Amino acid sequence: MGWVPAGEGYEVALLDGRVAARATSGRAAGRRLKALPKALRDHPEVDRLRRLGEWLGRHAAACVAQVDAWMVSSLPVPTGLLGRVWADEAWRAALRDAVVVGDGPEDVGFLRDASGDGELRVVDLDGETVRLSAETVTLPHPVLLPELEELREFAAELGISQGIEQIHRATWRKPEEPAGSTRTEVSEFAGGKFPSRFALAARASSLGYRVSGGYATCQVRDGVESVEASVWIGDPYWDEQVATGGLSWRDREGRSLRVGDVGPVAWSEGMRMASALWAGRVIEEGKGA
Repeated sequence: MGWVPAGEGYEVALLDGRVAARATSGRAAGRRLKALPKALRDHPEVDRLRRLGEWLGRHAAACVAQVDAWMVSSLPVPTGLLGRVWADEAWRAALRDAVVVGDGPEDVGFLRDASGDGELRVVDLDGETVRLSAETVTLPHPVLLPELEELREFAAELGISQGIEQIHRATWRKPEEPAGSTRTEVSEFAGGKFPSRFALAARASSLGYRVSGGYATCQVRDGVESVEASVWIGDPYWDEQVATGGLSWRDREGRSLRVGDVGPVAWSEGMRMASALWAGRVIEEGKGA
């Protein structure tokens, strides 16, 4: 976006999401000013650019959230759709360098470009730029990537920075469950103390998790199944010290799942949520800690 006149002797523009100003006359003509002059703070053009910047910020966040949802659910995404949204800078920033998989397990690489007709250009693990012309691709959850460590090393070599948290996302591999086990809860991250239920609920919300009743929850699509992982965070009306409870999973009908029946993505995302809540606990210090 270019510079537009705003008042006598000034121009304004939206740069890096903020309104900037420059003088059009005098010694400072053409130079960007360190701050908006007082005379411009309530100017209609400045207000218009501020509102545009806020909208662009919300749009960028929505693009990242959508691409993240595709990745967490490992849903097939039409390549034609990727080609249509690629021209949008916010979509491009969210999608660029995401790991995509085409028709076969060998059709994998970091997404670098998408044409209007849906042809994708990716950089594979050999460092070659190849074209994918599949009708759909997936942006796999990292726990499903067999070559995750190689992808991480290769990304470090290339200096790749993803718009979504994919290859560097914290993941947990589900251990083998003993035959015949009927347990429905994991207590690895239970017992993390917080000064109040409000503090624990606020942490869950700030991390992007839904707080419903006495639980922090996250919805995960694992294969064709929709699963909800939940961690007990205390009675909503209790305003004294609380501790994180166990982690459990339910199917779309609300039935508890046995740990052995939880899929790899639902397990990893549930453990990721429980770990993130646990990390904010009160750390006791001193001799008796």
